[in-house]
Amino acid sequence: MSSPILIQKQGYIAELIFNRPEKRNALNLETFTELKKQIGQLEADADIKVIVLRGVDDRAFAAGADISEFIESRTGRESAEHYNQLAESAIEALYRCKKPTIAVIQGFAIGGGLNVALSCDFRFSTENGVFGITPAKLGIVYDLASTKRLVDIVGPSTAKEILYTGTFLSSDEALAKGLINRVYAASELEGAVIEFADVLISRSQTSIQGSKQIIQAILDGSDTDTNETKELVSASFDSADFKEGVRAFLDKRKPTFH
Repeated sequence: MSSPILIQKQGYIAELIFNRPEKRNALNLETFTELKKQIGQLEADADIKVIVLRGVDDRAFAAGADISEFIESRTGRESAEHYNQLAESAIEALYRCKKPTIAVIQGFAIGGGLNVALSCDFRFSTENGVFGITPAKLGIVYDLASTKRLVDIVGPSTAKEILYTGTFLSSDEALAKGLINRVYAASELEGAVIEFADVLISRSQTSIQGSKQIIQAILDGSDTDTNETKELVSASFDSADFKEGVRAFLDKRKPTFH
């Protein structure tokens, strides 16, 4: 039986590939378990600077939760709470990953699949992207953590529209609502992702990872410095990246960060 997630590494980039093509990469408990494990391993891998998430083919990024599992895994309050806790722990691991993450979307990014994409730092889509969150069509209430991520990205009014209606959005509509960052023709997507990832790779990882953690602290409700955010700033001045950045500026050359 093939793994629901594949990992491919090329240089400083790791691709995390959802691999259930027969289900349009619908997310099941096995997928969530593997997602959490792989994110932990990639975050710990010093050779990886950028993580790209994608579907195994151009039909879907991830077409929501695997509803065929609900008969066994979400039949009532107790089983649903277990399922939701496991799924949220995986998505939270992705959201809290210190390394920059890019969701590359072709085809469907629905429900839990869109939630995974919203947990990434950036979302790039082809013109055939389809987006939606459909609890109103299933009779369930979207959980707070997932709703907050949606509200943080598109604002409360648009989040209400998406959740109340369950309407599918095209890539252009998703872009207009701020749900995704960029839209490309299918033939241009791969090159655009690599080009953007290469920019991130060339920059200071101390700066990128520190900025990500501070932005997340703000989204978590912080409006004043904590000991952790102060330490991120102070420690950066002791870093090799800071020394290289200053030397490169004075030498009038591009910095080479490691």
